[in-house]
Parts: sequence; structure tokens; C-alpha cells
Amino acid sequence: MKSELVKDKEYQFQLYEVLDTEALCSRERFSEHNKETFDAVLDIANKIATEKFAPHNAKADANEPTFDGEKVTMIEEVQVAYDAYAQAGLIAGRYDFEEGGMQLPETIMMACSGYFMAANPSSTSYPFLTVAAANVIRNFASDSIKNAFMPPMLSGDFTGTMALTEPHAGSSLADIHTSASKTADGQYRIKGSKMFISAGDHSLSKNIVHLVLAKIQGAPAGVKGISLFVVPKYRLDNQGEPSESNDVALAGLIHKLGYRGTTSTVLSFGDQGDCHGYLIGEEHQGLRYMFLMMNEARLGVGFGAAMIGYSGYQYSLAYAKDRVQGRIPPHNKPTDKAVSIIQHGDVKRMLLAQKSYVEGAMALCFYAARLVDDSHTLEHKIQRQHALELLDLLTPIVKAWPSEYGPKANDLAIQILGGAGYTREYPVEQCWRDNRLNPIHEGTNGIQALDLLTRKLWQAQGAGLKQLQQVMQGDFSVITGPLCQALIKLLKPYIQQMSELIPALAQGLAGDKQPVLLANASCFMNVFGQIVTSWMWIRQANVAEKALHNSDLSKDEQDFYQGKLQAAKYFIHWELPTIAKDIKLLTEFDDTCAAMHSDWF
Repeated sequence: MKSELVKDKEYQFQLYEVLDTEALCSRERFSEHNKETFDAVLDIANKIATEKFAPHNAKADANEPTFDGEKVTMIEEVQVAYDAYAQAGLIAGRYDFEEGGMQLPETIMMACSGYFMAANPSSTSYPFLTVAAANVIRNFASDSIKNAFMPPMLSGDFTGTMALTEPHAGSSLADIHTSASKTADGQYRIKGSKMFISAGDHSLSKNIVHLVLAKIQGAPAGVKGISLFVVPKYRLDNQGEPSESNDVALAGLIHKLGYRGTTSTVLSFGDQGDCHGYLIGEEHQGLRYMFLMMNEARLGVGFGAAMIGYSGYQYSLAYAKDRVQGRIPPHNKPTDKAVSIIQHGDVKRMLLAQKSYVEGAMALCFYAARLVDDSHTLEHKIQRQHALELLDLLTPIVKAWPSEYGPKANDLAIQILGGAGYTREYPVEQCWRDNRLNPIHEGTNGIQALDLLTRKLWQAQGAGLKQLQQVMQGDFSVITGPLCQALIKLLKPYIQQMSELIPALAQGLAGDKQPVLLANASCFMNVFGQIVTSWMWIRQANVAEKALHNSDLSKDEQDFYQGKLQAAKYFIHWELPTIAKDIKLLTEFDDTCAAMHSDWF
């Protein structure tokens, strides 16, 4: 039951009909591109993902990397896939022509990543982490560090990681113990241990470049004392080639629920006292630099969750069309012909829910990617600033909402397959296991909720929120279709309730209600996320409603647009109203969770 990784019409709709990505070609940075070059890159990504990544997804899941005490071994298909990705130039796709890149928009690069996430999330981790690490080096490191490490990372000769978590300190980075000692010649020696480091050891590349958070001796306490270092597995010789070991040792592999093809490692730095670290930027600014990588990674996590959810949805949809079982009134006699299960009402409900989650999440992530492009390439500084303000506000939503609802979509896909979905003979259970990581890593969804409620909502005097209100109102003001107008009418009361709630939250956070609100932060995340995703669905429905006026549409095109309208209707009729409970809990400062004593459990 194989199908294309991503429906071509879905990408064409999201990229060119909803976002008008082709318009980016009028901007100087992308002036050498056009829709044809964008589509050519997408075709290459689709081909590589289909031919090199998808075929070994299940095999990599069933045959995890192993460590014999000296070397990590994995199935050979991962190397073939990685090499194909690197040779296609996709690692450097968003970089400047002068850096060997293709100078592509973030929107197009995100679309490329979607094919790989739908095909094989675990093998995809290796190049994706490399891109993120290279971007930090590019933005903050000295020229000597850039020249040494960026070219081989962008070519795929070196891979990269982010090494933050320690055995005793997960999300609480203020408590890290890894240290950096300054030597007489101004260099640094790193000592410590890091845990859950994805892609932390393997033989896919000549070298592995770790970005390591550490505290220089005598640094201020807490996060203000954290610095960031490039710590390669092998030090470089005078020709820039990997040479002697840099005293970075693999202590062991961690065996995970999903993403089993990606090595998850415990790393030891400086056991022999000779682990060289190269300072990125200034001392004690490491967390600020790393957050660039983390914020980019959060957009990627959200989109990955959307695409793994989409993969499961597509499989369960094909299964529901093919699986024949039961009958429906009025033709429900034993002698009547059995029907495919997609005709049963409850299966339609589960498919609609999945469609609304994954295509809504996809639209949200593409919108964020477009904001990245806008923040760098819009003509006027104030326009770029407004795009960045809105992106900052939406980043916790883009990470958390898809990673909350992507696994829910996968859960529904399992349910549609019934007993078959619970077996490893079918791929939907792996989709769920792989996707279950996304609410956890790159800042748990609980942390994203706290970030939204206590920081992003208020930063720059609420500039991001003002931008959101203006953009949403601008979209609504030009919509004339009757269905979309009806959906807007249903959404606006919730927007009004949220607008009235926010000043009360500000007052509560400044007073004695702060502990209650922190305990209820997930409620606000849900309110905000459902409203934003409803807006994303109205944007899609608006395009679909207009398109259906075209009398030359084929039957498949009509069905596609009608499906968009029905999914928008489902989300706003069925999913949006669930936030009424959250609004009530927030408005009343419900202390049920905050007042619970640990001894009462």
C-alpha cells in the first residue's frame, strides 16, 4: 500500500496558492530563482527521499545502531542515504552562492525537509543537525573557526550536533557541570559528560563537530555563566583534515522508543584531560548563541511532527479506502455488499481529525518559514522587524502545537487500522513512536507553554501580539466567501475572549496568582494554538472557496478543494470549541493543579 510521500497537489497548494512563494523571486536574494527552479529542487528532494530514505525506514527501526565498545555500526543504507543527501547539495541549500549554497528560501527548504521527514525521520536527523550546527558557527564564530569547520560541514564531510543535556540536568541548563579551563595560550580544555546527544557518534562522516555548552572556571552562576564551544571528535591538522583524537569518547548508546535509526549517545569529554574546545563568540554568551539553533530546531520539530503525522494519515486513508468490512444503512442486510471502511461515519471522523491536524500544522509551519524569509529579505527594515516579532511570538506554537497534534493524528491512524495498526507489520505504529519524541525534545511542550505565557507574549511591549492581531484582521477583512465568513464568525468570539483574558493574565503573573498561572500555562498554549490554527484553516479555506468558482477544474481538483473546506469546517466546528474549558480555567485562576501537594499523590 505505497503512495507518494507528499501529495504533489498539497505542496503546490500550500506553497504557491496559500503563500505565493513564487513572489519571493522578486526579492534580490532570490532573484536568480523562479518557480521552475524551486520545483526542480523539490523534485530532487522527493526523488532522494523516495529512493534512498523511505526504503530502509522500517529496517533502521528494527536494526538499531550498535556499539561494541570501540565502534558504532549501523545498517549500510543509512550511509548511502546520507551521501545522496550531501551530494545533492541540500545541506547547503539555504546558504549563499559564495558559500557553495543554492541561496534558496527557508520556505522551499522546509518543503524539501518534509519529504525526508515523511520518508525516514531517523536517517534524516544526521544532515538536519549538521545544518543547524553550521548555522550557529556561521552566525557567531570567528573567521578561523568558520573557515575550518563550515566548508566540510556544508559538503557533508563533517556532521554536527548540539550537546546540551547532562545526566543530572535536562531542560535546566543553569545546572550544567561541564567545564572549560583556559590554558596559558588562551585555549580551552573541556571536561564533562553529555547525554541524549542525537547523532553524537557514527561513521557517516570524517568528523563530528559538537557544539558544547560549558562553564568557564570562575563564570557567573546560572545561565549567565554558560559559554559555547566547538568540540570536534578529531582535531584538525594543518591541512584542515581530521587527525588525532580530541579526547571525546562514546560512553554508550541509549535505546529509544522511536527514532531508532539515529544514534542517541552519552558522551564523555576530557577524560584524559586533553579535549580541546574552541570558543564561539564571547565568553558567557553561549546560551544566547545556542538559542539561534534551538529556535530554528523548534520550527523543524514542529514541521517534522506535522509530516510524520501526515505520513500516518496518508497510510490510514489508503487503508480505509482499501479495507472492506461491514455495511451501512440502508444497505445493511447480511446479503448486501460489504463496503470499504472509509464509508463508516466514525472512520470519516477520525480521518477528518487527522487531516485537520496535519494539514493545519503544515500550513502553520510553512507560514513560520515564510516569516523567516520575510525577516531577512523584505525591502524595509520595519517590515523585517515586524516579521521577526511575529515569528518570535509564534515559535513556541509552531513547535508545540504540531508536536501535540501530530502524535494524536498517528494515534487515530492506528485506530483506523484496528488490530493491524497495533502490529509492527504495518507502519503506523512506528509513525507514532517516532512522533512521540517531538513533544519532548528541543524544549518540552510544557516549557514552550511557559515561554509563551511568561516571555513571548510580552516581549517588546507585546509587539508580536499586535502584529498577530493586525495580520489576522487583515486576512479576515478581504475574505468574501460565505463559508469562510461563517467560519470567521465562529472564531471571532474566541479571539475576543482571549483578548480580554490577556490583561488579566498580566495582572495575575505580576501578583500572587503567578504559581496558579504557571501551573495552567498549557491551557493558554492550547487556547492560543487552536485560535492560530483556526486562522491557518481559514486561510486555506479562503483559497479553496475561491478556486471552486473555476468551472474548468477537474474532478480531482474539485475534490481536493472541497476536502479543504470540509476540514476547515471540521476543525472550527469540532476542535476549536474545546478551548472553552481552558478559557474558563484561566479566567477563574483555577488552582486545582497548583494547590496539589506532592505528598497527596
